[in-house]
Amino acid sequence: MNDERHSIFRDAGRDRKTAEQIPDTPQTRAPSYRLAFADESFLCRDELRPVRLQLELLKPQMVLDEHQVESTIVLFGGARIPSPAEKDSARTRTLGDLSHFYEEARLFAQKMTAKSIATGNREYIVATGGGPGVMEAGNLGAMQAGGVSIGLNIVLPHEQAPNEYVTPDLCFNFHYFAIRKMHFLMRARAICVFPGGFGTLDEMFEALTLIQTGRMNRVPFLLFGRAFWEKIINWGALEEAGTISPEDLDLFRFVETADEATAVIEEWGPAPARSDIPGR
Repeated sequence: MNDERHSIFRDAGRDRKTAEQIPDTPQTRAPSYRLAFADESFLCRDELRPVRLQLELLKPQMVLDEHQVESTIVLFGGARIPSPAEKDSARTRTLGDLSHFYEEARLFAQKMTAKSIATGNREYIVATGGGPGVMEAGNLGAMQAGGVSIGLNIVLPHEQAPNEYVTPDLCFNFHYFAIRKMHFLMRARAICVFPGGFGTLDEMFEALTLIQTGRMNRVPFLLFGRAFWEKIINWGALEEAGTISPEDLDLFRFVETADEATAVIEEWGPAPARSDIPGR
């Protein structure tokens, strides 16, 4: 990071430290006297929401730019899917049966991170939601491969600390789901979706919609586990109803293993955004 300032004015950090050393008086204790950018109560007011949205977009963007991150491999997937070693303690039999996808996510992250290391940790960097389950597997695989990985965590009422395998300098925390989703996709070189619940479905369909409507370039969009996805989503019924077009079913592919997913990504050629929407 370049610390050189291109300004002759006194910087905000120094003024904040100076303001903390002033005499304690009724005037200096008054909320109105606090520096606006150092006043947490002020920054959390409803009227400051546009500023907070901007800050959440800007901070991760600046940090990733400083680390020269150019592209990511996005892993979406269920927080409740256990590792194979914890299969027997899963809440349901189905979750236990899905534990092999934890292992596939770990192996896939290892393969992508090996490619990332070859680029100086600039391309193919694994990015997850930073939580447990499939997300943990992705960050674990990246760490085991000797590389770095990104964790885009979010504040939830019942949790949560990021999993211990996220690279600390690339671990972020969000208040706004919308801004977090933007950071998932802004650098995405591939989107890989493992079995999951509401959060995974939300992320999957939002990304598919952006590609479907031409708001985003096509990238490898891989759904791990055909049996799972065809059981919970009747893709054919959507096509038959006319709510999607047959061409929309070509926007993603089913894969089962890390090797399959890696092969698709390595064979992928340039794919610009759609210029029209088939069936409209």
